Amino acid sequence: MNEHAGAVPQETPLTGTVMAFRAHEARAGAVGEVHARPYPLIETPRHLIQLAFMTEGGSTVDHAVLSELSRRLGMAPPDRQARHHAMPWARGTLRWERHTEFSTYLWDGPPPAAGGRDENPFGNGFSAPGLVISGARLMIMPWNAENEALIQAFDPASLCHSLVENGMAAAVTDFCQDGNGLTRILVLDRGLAPARIGALAQRLIEVETYRTLAMLGLPLAQSLSPRMRRIEDRLALITSQMRSTAERRNQDMLAELTELAAELEADAAASLYRFGASRAYHGIVEERLAALGEEPAPGGETWSAFLERRVAPAMRTCRSVEERQANLSRKLARAATLLRTWVDVEVEQGNRDLLASMNRRAKMQLRLQQTVEGLSVAAVSYYVVGLIGYLAKGAAPFGLAVKPEALTAALVVPVVAGVWWTVRRIRRTHGEGGE
Repeated sequence: MNEHAGAVPQETPLTGTVMAFRAHEARAGAVGEVHARPYPLIETPRHLIQLAFMTEGGSTVDHAVLSELSRRLGMAPPDRQARHHAMPWARGTLRWERHTEFSTYLWDGPPPAAGGRDENPFGNGFSAPGLVISGARLMIMPWNAENEALIQAFDPASLCHSLVENGMAAAVTDFCQDGNGLTRILVLDRGLAPARIGALAQRLIEVETYRTLAMLGLPLAQSLSPRMRRIEDRLALITSQMRSTAERRNQDMLAELTELAAELEADAAASLYRFGASRAYHGIVEERLAALGEEPAPGGETWSAFLERRVAPAMRTCRSVEERQANLSRKLARAATLLRTWVDVEVEQGNRDLLASMNRRAKMQLRLQQTVEGLSVAAVSYYVVGLIGYLAKGAAPFGLAVKPEALTAALVVPVVAGVWWTVRRIRRTHGEGGE
């Protein structure tokens, strides 16, 4: 039998090749992601404190904080591209992790001595990278009668007491904050392995962190609700006016609808990320609670049942506001489309009336032109006949056989016809040139 059979292969660093073949540039990140957040190995008893800071400025502020802490310890700071880091700090270990819009600092160390002051690892020497959004204090203690008495310190009105890890541990909290603003969590351990204790502690702290972040969408939803109600009321008034022909002011109503739609879209764009983040955070909370495998302790309520009653309504409110925004946007679009159709019809009617008016003017101009043509034919004929008459009178002394009056009278009709034909020809020539 091979002595190496069944042996665990040694971990090798990720390189740019796999069996001498060139690897994809994103392979290292994809393969290493499953190892990016290992559960800490924790032994009972232990004291954990985690603070979550909103760091919209990115990882630059976190890197500055960690660099200062590393300098104090004489250690190399983490890489600027790193998203997690661990270092010894205040008789324990400080673990930093960067998330999308926040970062967490988790310290675990020995529990405070009986009657002694609680350890404050975030005291002197630690600079906050942003505003605190969540804080949790988790005590992991052996499960015995003495430590069971610690449950009495929690508020019975919101007490959550669950058996987890197949009854090998109990998770207790009331989701209330102590004097330092930290949510108190107690874990009673019956002999779990350090890896399982670490996994349990991380899940419990993440439930507190992500349920707080998920609730950030509720104040925004509450502030948007009356504004949407005002838009809905205005839309109802406009649509009622659209039904009345006497009160219909299409251009004014279309302008107001466009303004309401712009206001709604601005609110929807501003709330898009927060509502999406709340859904994602709530999904993480549900996943962590499902992973706990809770069983209710005698006389206690599970974490899942408590949060279902308290957090789920807030998430439904956020979803309701999102759906109202989408429905209201569609209604505004339909109303604007209908009004725009009416405005187009009005414009077409105006164009029709304008064309009819232009047609009437053209007919009047034609009649006037015909009248002027008739007058011009008569006038030109008169002058031509007059000139012929003068020529005839002037030619009489030279032996003209026809009397000037008779010649003038005889040429009136041909002259008029010739002038009329000439004017028509000129008009026809101008018309063909215009075409």
